[in-house]
Amino acid sequence: MTVNASETGTEASTHSTGEIALEVDSLVKQFGGLTAVEDLSFEVYNQEILGFIGPNGAGKSTTFNCIFGTYKPTSGAVTFNDEDVTGLAPYRMVRKGMARTFQTFRPLPDRDVVSNVSLSMASNKLFTLSGLFGGTQEEAIEVCRRVGLGDDLYKTPDELPHAGMIRLELARAIATDPELLLVDEPFAGLSDNEIESLSELFQDLREEGMTFIVVDHNMRGLLDLIDRAIVINFGSLIAEGLPSEITQDETVQEAYLGGEEI
Repeated sequence: MTVNASETGTEASTHSTGEIALEVDSLVKQFGGLTAVEDLSFEVYNQEILGFIGPNGAGKSTTFNCIFGTYKPTSGAVTFNDEDVTGLAPYRMVRKGMARTFQTFRPLPDRDVVSNVSLSMASNKLFTLSGLFGGTQEEAIEVCRRVGLGDDLYKTPDELPHAGMIRLELARAIATDPELLLVDEPFAGLSDNEIESLSELFQDLREEGMTFIVVDHNMRGLLDLIDRAIVINFGSLIAEGLPSEITQDETVQEAYLGGEEI
């Protein structure tokens, strides 16, 4: 059974503006004879935190890659802020206001924390005086402080703990000033206190206008954070609705735990 938002009165999250930020329509991605994403459609509302849920191998990362332009979809469409952006290169997606984080951290190891963030920010300011001469540095410091790295500005990435690396990955994405942020496994390996702190950051950023799609296997942490969830398995949508509805959905329970309640 698919739980439809329109059926449950949750067509737009109470935290969202009700306006569509992103629309994925009939998305298909094939690799040779393998179909990783199959006829997947969903919407994300402005200022919503949408959970994107599914077991390992369900097609979540492939969907992120198709949305962000890392992969060109086999068919289907991606619309962002009412513009067809299907297959645009990632750097063009960043310029249009979309960013993403990665499970595999990709900082420059020979640069300190604030320099890594500055470089992400400078890509949009390369031909401005502020981008070339210092304005970016002050802004990068503010971003670092915002995500909880204020005491680690001049450390190199390998000096950070795991939680610090996750915050650096977020800082580098936030530094591009996105309207929509795709977040991949932010809670992996974190303690309950670290998850709570990171969730508060996401909620604060949402209140300031940012929209999120979040993938994570920590179901408790994710369900406490999100406004609404979509669930996929084998590349197809199997459920959609509020967190409380998703946890009671028999199809979701079967996909995750062989029928046991989440």
